[in-house]
Amino acid sequence: MNKPLGPGPSSDREQTSSLTADLQARIARAKSSHEAAESAKAPSAQRDMSGMGRGLRLGSEFLAAILVGAVLGYLLDQGLGTTPWLMLVMLIIGFAAGVLNVVRTTAEMNRAASPSPDASGSRKDEQDE
Repeated sequence: MNKPLGPGPSSDREQTSSLTADLQARIARAKSSHEAAESAKAPSAQRDMSGMGRGLRLGSEFLAAILVGAVLGYLLDQGLGTTPWLMLVMLIIGFAAGVLNVVRTTAEMNRAASPSPDASGSRKDEQDE
């Protein structure tokens, strides 16, 4: 039932090895082009961000969280008739959320800005000197 398609077993092996070699070459090209595309991507926005840009981003995130909390508290107060208590509680929650956002964003910026250990060599050697 399983007849070889070629003239003999040795030609099957040669054909298989040439197909395998061709497949391996195509895989290697695809990997290298994928890696080149990844490394050629523009650096992340956090890496190129200036000090003023970072400050504005952190400040706006902090202020936005406080304002959202205050507005939600105000609207809840108006709807439930609990003026000013829910606004004060939500203002405090907004402040806490703003601090949390700033801490998370700062950690993300620091991670993005730090050079990778492979690119700059051993980080331990630089710290010892």
